[in-house]
Amino acid sequence: MPWSNQNGGGGGPWGGGGGNKGPWGQGPNRPRGGRGNGGPPDLEEIFRRGQDQLKNVVPGGFNGGVAAIIGLLVVGFVLINSIYTVQPDERGVEMRFGKPKEEISMPGLHYHFWPLEKVELVKITEQQQNIGSKSGLGNQSSAGLMLSGDQNIVNVQFSVLFSVTDPKAYLFNVENPAETLQQVAESAMREVVGRRPAQDIFRDNRQAIAADVKTTIQATMDTYGAGISVNTVAIEDAAPPREVADAFDEVQRAEQDEDRFVEEANQYSNQVLGKARGQAAQIREEAAAYKGRVVKEAQGEAQRFISVYDAYAKAPDVTRKRLYLETMQNVLGKSKKVILDEKNGQGVLPYLPLNEIGKPAQSGGAQ
Repeated sequence: MPWSNQNGGGGGPWGGGGGNKGPWGQGPNRPRGGRGNGGPPDLEEIFRRGQDQLKNVVPGGFNGGVAAIIGLLVVGFVLINSIYTVQPDERGVEMRFGKPKEEISMPGLHYHFWPLEKVELVKITEQQQNIGSKSGLGNQSSAGLMLSGDQNIVNVQFSVLFSVTDPKAYLFNVENPAETLQQVAESAMREVVGRRPAQDIFRDNRQAIAADVKTTIQATMDTYGAGISVNTVAIEDAAPPREVADAFDEVQRAEQDEDRFVEEANQYSNQVLGKARGQAAQIREEAAAYKGRVVKEAQGEAQRFISVYDAYAKAPDVTRKRLYLETMQNVLGKSKKVILDEKNGQGVLPYLPLNEIGKPAQSGGAQ
């Protein structure tokens, strides 16, 4: 061949040696794993070296080390699942083979034998359960629609605030405590509203209704042994159904106008009555004063008559003459007639202003 002559002695076109050498300068029968002359690495040799190093690190060899690692992982997994934390607002109930223990886990770090034992955490702080829908009859949910005692339909939205007092009873005595509480609260509200007129739930007596509902809910949940304490029942809204809302609004406005008119009438009545009572009190005071004055005058006249009588009894002639003179003085003092003595009447002038004698003297007159 042409390249044999150029390379001397049967070499390849790349200038290799003789015989069985390939184009990279070595034969096909080179040792395994060898890196001589820049060959690729042997993967089997690399794996074998890594296995030897692992034997030196792990006690007991490669097979025993894997078992130890698996054992450590199992122990760690069991420890992680056996240790649990109870938050300040929680209580824990441990169960062994599904049966609850007597003690209750308080807040902090606790340990139980998992998987033979399990733990359930229960929040004991106050929780809220909302009942009712704001949509009315148009919505498929009719939880808030109730029939009142006067055959009216009202849509009541209310909430129940409760807390867990017995975590064990809460978990095991009732299958679904939250759903049970909602059903009991809805039933209690329907019962109380059904005994009262719609006006009470609208605005007149909501607090009494909420108190009755709270008492009913608590009594029912105590009968179930649910471990729940009902703290507050708050009526958030009470409205008529959407279809008759306008009619109810008209009734409400009419009742408000009625209340306003009654209040104005009461104000006018109180005003007139107060004035009449004041006038009556004034008349009574005047009558009492007049009565006192007349009585006093009568008593004075009687006393004067008695004193005159006593004086008359002691000196009849003198008393009789004095009474006569006093009487004539009173009579003649009021008379307008002029009487002249015949003995002294000869010097009377033809004109005398006799009519002016009885009149009081004018200011600036003669002295």
